[in-house]
Amino acid sequence: MTLITNPVIRGFNPDPSICRVGDDYYIATSTFEWFPGIQIHHSTDLINWRLLKHPLDTLAHLNMIGIDNSEGVYAPTLSHADGKFWLCFSNVHSCRGGSWMATPCFVVTAEQIEGPWSEPISIGNYGFDPSLFHDDDGKKYMVNMLWDGRKHTNYFGGIVLQEFDADTEQLKGPLRKIFAGTELGCTEGPQILKKDGYYYLVTAEGGTGIHHAVTVCRSRSLTGPYEIHPNNPMLTSRFKEHAELQRAGHGFFFQTQAGEWYMTHLSGRQIKNPEGHQFIPKWGHGHSILGRESCLQKIQWRDGWPYLESGGNTPLVKVPAPNLPTQPWPATTGRDDFDNPNLGIDYQTLREPFTETWGSLIERPGYLRLRGRHYLYSRYQQSLVARRLQAFYASVETAMEFSPSSFLQMAGLVVYYARTGHYFLKQTLNDDGQTVLQIVQYQDDQYDELPEVTIESNGRVYLKVSLEKQWYQFSYSLDGINWHAIGPRLNSTPMSDEGGSDTFRFTGTFVGLFVCDVSGQQLHADFDYLDYQVRPDADWD
Repeated sequence: MTLITNPVIRGFNPDPSICRVGDDYYIATSTFEWFPGIQIHHSTDLINWRLLKHPLDTLAHLNMIGIDNSEGVYAPTLSHADGKFWLCFSNVHSCRGGSWMATPCFVVTAEQIEGPWSEPISIGNYGFDPSLFHDDDGKKYMVNMLWDGRKHTNYFGGIVLQEFDADTEQLKGPLRKIFAGTELGCTEGPQILKKDGYYYLVTAEGGTGIHHAVTVCRSRSLTGPYEIHPNNPMLTSRFKEHAELQRAGHGFFFQTQAGEWYMTHLSGRQIKNPEGHQFIPKWGHGHSILGRESCLQKIQWRDGWPYLESGGNTPLVKVPAPNLPTQPWPATTGRDDFDNPNLGIDYQTLREPFTETWGSLIERPGYLRLRGRHYLYSRYQQSLVARRLQAFYASVETAMEFSPSSFLQMAGLVVYYARTGHYFLKQTLNDDGQTVLQIVQYQDDQYDELPEVTIESNGRVYLKVSLEKQWYQFSYSLDGINWHAIGPRLNSTPMSDEGGSDTFRFTGTFVGLFVCDVSGQQLHADFDYLDYQVRPDADWD
């Protein structure tokens, strides 16, 4: 039997929204403060997936300048109707320091999945998980969670629905509250499926920690009342420490062209914190150091309700694949020599586009040039180009040429979860004018510098970081052959949703290249390559 192995999309790809058009499947996932916005992956067999597109790739599509950690694009939903794709998303601001969020929501459209994508159309500011339901009578409806910031509430005000006029690009008619949620709480991520005369409202509940769940309810009428699944929640890992896929929730259903039914959902693969370390997870007993990931489960319908084909409501790692031809995608090397004039699709930047004002792939052909701007703690002007870590055992290497004239100028290799959570191996000058390498750690809003290492300034240094599930280890070389470990092993678990005291932590770990020049001179560094390698025999263990 051919099997799907979960997660199907690994490393910080949460809130999967799936859309099938003919023989092609597309999953859209959240990107939060990372630019360009939204990842769309493509598959024809549900087993093999490739990153295809970031549709929100201009400031006109997505302006996140100045937003904080884990704000930005939440839970997109992708659908296809009337010969085009519809992609809903929110651009969340101000989720800290008060009870009221700013949650402007939009929809963009495209005739082809690769684009071009239209300018954003407003679909209200009610909450952060909007979707569009296309009814079979031709009408369209905005569906969203309602954020209620009043003091007497728990912020989640239920699920609301309002008609959307595609011709005028306006919401119209009354805003209706159609579902108040269940005792699980935190009712969000609403999507609607119509099947056999029923409207199925599918929501994420329980919050995105270990109590996360998929709640299903149904009604003969779009506006309700909705009855709840007899075995709700129909998918969850709550109270199941044995489950390999934790934090399971935020799901939706779809049918293959062969008539089989599956569902998407997110999960987190958690590892334990090493004994003696201070980072105690907020959610359960482990840490999702790769972020929340995208998974699939096979389902069957009984008595008008969806159930896991495997029985129960616990997500499985191994799932029967559909009766479809398998199509692996061409293998990639993981090494980028920066010979292309455009950034590769795996890279993202923080809050703003990669532009010639701070970076270039053509000024020095074969090199990525970054001009130093603010330090990583800033919410503005960070010269960082990074990619996701997607495996528990991986390494990233680069060769850098950098000639600082002051300790105010630094460049190097960074492992980044948030501006308040990162490890950074930098080259800079000390007060005596010597070239030094030094690890900086900024965890849970605490800044620290480890002892520096003096090196001979020969214009080129090789930097590497290796992840072995629990630990990061930085190293350096002056010739690319002989490597020297620098600093101690660094705990990976603080760099996770569960690892800090901040309530709003929803992303994942990136590794990348960074230049800072707080003197304002924008001194540049040149990077010859970035080599990302995964140990193939140790994906889980």
